[in-house]
Amino acid sequence: MRLTAHTDYALRILLHAALAARDGDGLLGVAQVAADHAISRNNAMKVVNVLSNAGLLQTVRGRSGGFRLGRSAETITLGEVVRLTEPCLNLADCENCILRGSCGLRGMLNKAMGVFLAELDQQTLAQAAAGSRLPAAIQLSNVPRASTTLVYN
Repeated sequence: MRLTAHTDYALRILLHAALAARDGDGLLGVAQVAADHAISRNNAMKVVNVLSNAGLLQTVRGRSGGFRLGRSAETITLGEVVRLTEPCLNLADCENCILRGSCGLRGMLNKAMGVFLAELDQQTLAQAAAGSRLPAAIQLSNVPRASTTLVYN
């Protein structure tokens, strides 16, 4: 099974938010996070919107706005995120198969998917964050920089 890019982006954005919450106030800008993860700003906005509608992220409006975790990282499971962001959790397209009514694979594949999701239900965002840290380049890119004025004589 391969997760969609949408799910990949959601997991990365949530992990980034969990690390920001652990290491600071947790408020992140969409444009900066998109740049840090090489995701288009448009795709990052779509993912943040889906995650905020589900209560996983909280958005803050305004000039100094952005987003942060909507719940504690300990209460967000990876299974919840995958179910939210994956459009289809079927491992095979059984609907268009001529063996559909008499095939034993469908049950086996559904069982395998159930085991996969059950394992992800046991893993929290906090557990993923515990073994993670932002690379120094990303940490530095999120630090506000003082403006510099050049004076020519």
